[in-house]
Amino acid sequence: MKLTLALLFVSLAYTAIAVPIDEAVITKENAVEPTGDIPEGGRDNVELHLDGEVDEELLQGIAERNLYLLFTRRNPTSAQTLAINNAATIKTSNFNPNHRTVVIAHGWLSNQNTGLNELIRDAYLGTDETNVIILEYRRLAMANYVTAVRGIPVVGKGLGQFIRYLIGVTGARYEDIHLVGFSLGAHLVGNAGRELFGRVSRITGLDPAGPLWVLNSNRLRASDARYVEVIHTNGAYTGLGIGTSIGHADFYPNGGSSQPGCLTYICDHNRAWELFAATVSYNHLIGRKCSNSVQITLNTCRGATFPMGNHIVDKFGLGEYRVNTNRRYPF
Repeated sequence: MKLTLALLFVSLAYTAIAVPIDEAVITKENAVEPTGDIPEGGRDNVELHLDGEVDEELLQGIAERNLYLLFTRRNPTSAQTLAINNAATIKTSNFNPNHRTVVIAHGWLSNQNTGLNELIRDAYLGTDETNVIILEYRRLAMANYVTAVRGIPVVGKGLGQFIRYLIGVTGARYEDIHLVGFSLGAHLVGNAGRELFGRVSRITGLDPAGPLWVLNSNRLRASDARYVEVIHTNGAYTGLGIGTSIGHADFYPNGGSSQPGCLTYICDHNRAWELFAATVSYNHLIGRKCSNSVQITLNTCRGATFPMGNHIVDKFGLGEYRVNTNRRYPF
């Protein structure tokens, strides 16, 4: 049986404080049941086939097309392009090995210009001196969903190889590296961490994509970094993210499936990166440890407190946590 998700919308461009403009068009009541990852960037007439054909030709050498864009406080809005096997691009850049490094990986049908990159980048640069590297893998991200899923491990491995090269050139430390990925990007950074044998200090998965990933051995897992944190915002049975715990610490804002102020699954899904960016700036969303999924759903968690998200690279925690938030940024 063919599983198809046809979504008609004007734009999926989010800002830090705005509700998506398409909520009146696609609601949880009138949308076709979601069966796949949804883009953060704007795209009209999206049609997704989970049983579509893999574009094998496109996957050839796909990791070589990865683009690594560096932002620091010295160049907060104008990127410097870093290249693997080209030390000059790194040595002449503003990369500082004495500062922490954050790598951001976007999701499906997105690119370097999507809102999550700018929001998270600015949150970090507004907090402390940071090397912010935005990974763009546009060619794979713009492919059909099944092709994108197939290519994520290869692109992630390429990111891992780049990080190894970057450390070799600059003397930076694995202990200062934090990988952040949204949706498909969450599994991508997981594979990057796996390529580095779990040596990076932290990975944060922002509502990791669910369709075709629940039983996929290439999905994000706790062994991919010293600490893996996952923020679940649309992990319901028909949601766009994985609803089960897959990290060291898994956070379930408002129960982990529907978010205040959202009328669409797309909004619920994208709320993960909005929440994370807010915590980088304010470190204000505190979770309560839960004993089971029933407590998460019923909001009866009474365990120890632990902050969700934030910019602390050597953070560590264990367990499942519920966080209650407001409707609008900074939540």
